[in-house]
Amino acid sequence: MSTVLTVSQLNKYVKSLLESDGKLKYIYLKGEISNLTIHYTGHIYFSLKDENQCTIKAVMFANKANSLKFTPQSGMKVIMRGSVTLYEKTGSYQINAEEMYPDGAGALNLAYEQLKTKLQNEGLFDMPHKKPLPKFPEKIGVITSPTGAAVQDIFRILKRRYPIGEIILCPVLVQGENAAEDLTNAVKKFNRLKCADVIIIGRGGGSIEDLWAFNDEQLARAIYECEIPVVSAVGHETDFTICDFVADVRASTPSAAAELVSSVTNENMLSDIYNFMNDIYYFMQRRIHNEYQRYERAANARALKNPDDIIKNRKIYFDMLATKLKNAYAKKLAQESSRFTQLTAKLDTLSPLKILSRGYSVTKKDGHIINSVSQVNSNDQIQVVN
Repeated sequence: MSTVLTVSQLNKYVKSLLESDGKLKYIYLKGEISNLTIHYTGHIYFSLKDENQCTIKAVMFANKANSLKFTPQSGMKVIMRGSVTLYEKTGSYQINAEEMYPDGAGALNLAYEQLKTKLQNEGLFDMPHKKPLPKFPEKIGVITSPTGAAVQDIFRILKRRYPIGEIILCPVLVQGENAAEDLTNAVKKFNRLKCADVIIIGRGGGSIEDLWAFNDEQLARAIYECEIPVVSAVGHETDFTICDFVADVRASTPSAAAELVSSVTNENMLSDIYNFMNDIYYFMQRRIHNEYQRYERAANARALKNPDDIIKNRKIYFDMLATKLKNAYAKKLAQESSRFTQLTAKLDTLSPLKILSRGYSVTKKDGHIINSVSQVNSNDQIQVVN
């Protein structure tokens, strides 16, 4: 009797056969997407069918789906690369998709249009949100590659047209895998530090692949949320990116962006500024000269050159003051002593004892002085003091 298998064993065996066949690994299929489901986890489940209505199930897991440059939609014709496998639970075979591209329109163009429509519907391109450029920016932020022609053009024009403005360069990658993140972080940094009055972000021209970092959704949202006015200057005049639409002002080239932020400058204003700068320089020079002369006088002062002489002179001065104080004290003491003697003599003259010494007496009765004979009677006891 033949061996009896379970369904699980059979499915597992068929799965191993499919996955061990080298011809079924990394195959390319083309067809139309149907029954599309994008799971909340990021996995994409769909079917792929051809013109004969033949269908095969497919899945693209989140780690691969995150790298797609477009959003798959039902009815879209695509070219897909993947491996044939079997889903054991249902016994149905499927394609595990690794890569997927639109068949016909380029993936980048499709992704560009999809993101543009999405952000436009959210209002990120609306004019009421656009901020005006400052008339006299003190600090101009520049986000671009430090080695490209764009940064040289921006610096050259700003220095010629608007030399009073301080240029703050934030060097970034403008092309490649990490360029979009680099650009986004630069915009967020300027917005957080508030270190510029206006920002120019851009690069020179190139293909859609070269400019793709400026079509990043996170960069677009960072520019939209930036409180500092942003001028987008990406590529040539005919190049348009998502960055251009969401920025406050779009410039056709980096050079044009530099002219936009410095367009209010004129020769009369520059002349006035240079005159003010010359006046400030003159006053500062004069102030420095005056302070230097004060320093020279102080450095040549006798007190610094011969401090012992100053100390000796001060000592003599203090000795003179001490002598004057001593003499003034002695004089004051003599004056007060003489005055005391005079007051003592005067007091002595007025003393009742002096009167008694001249033959007068004081008569008292019961301790009280008798001023009249009416105060005494015969046989009263009296006391006479002489």
